[in-house]
Amino acid sequence: MTAESGTHMTWNGVADMTGTEPETDGPDVPRPGVDGPGADHRSRATPELVLCAIDEPLALAWETVPEKVSGPVRVHQGSVLDIEAQALVSPANSYGWMRGGIDALYAKAFPELEQRVRSAVLASHGGELPVGEALVVPTGEPAPAWLISAPTMREPGEQLPPDTVHPYLAAKAVFTLWSTGTVETADGTYALRDVIATIAMPGLGTGVGGVAPETCAHQVAAAWDEVFD
Repeated sequence: MTAESGTHMTWNGVADMTGTEPETDGPDVPRPGVDGPGADHRSRATPELVLCAIDEPLALAWETVPEKVSGPVRVHQGSVLDIEAQALVSPANSYGWMRGGIDALYAKAFPELEQRVRSAVLASHGGELPVGEALVVPTGEPAPAWLISAPTMREPGEQLPPDTVHPYLAAKAVFTLWSTGTVETADGTYALRDVIATIAMPGLGTGVGGVAPETCAHQVAAAWDEVFD
């Protein structure tokens, strides 16, 4: 799979999770999707996480997360597409359909994105990406260059029960993928942590899934602590 920008990925768009050491030429080599004037080439222990919300209840719930975790986590009340990030999170369904909620917004902004996600799910997971796993595909644009698809539900439009742990599982999958995944580009193989400095995350399951904003915020904070602390 090749993006218009010339970037392609292993496994038909799925991050390589084999643990292979990324091939780089040193700390000053520009990294696709992240480097530019003033870029910070230091190794990152965590990404910057921007928690995004259009509606006030979710924004207020998100405000509790930076208070609970250590690291560069902040809240943006507005569109996830406003953020200067290298990656967006898609709170997807297991089949990669992007027809509702925030996924429909992504599909409109990046016309070939749904097909890329669907192809990646078919190629590496037999057509169904389980809740608790994530994959990354190129958007086809210079910025944001990547979409991380992390299902919060199996079926499109599924209503989640009040005691669901799916936001936790999805967030943990995103953070684990960032920590351990690699991508192969035209310039070589890179660790995701060296390609993605900032992740923009909308609510996980808080739209059609019906998850309470407070539940989502609490579980995302728990997932951050699980992976990074």
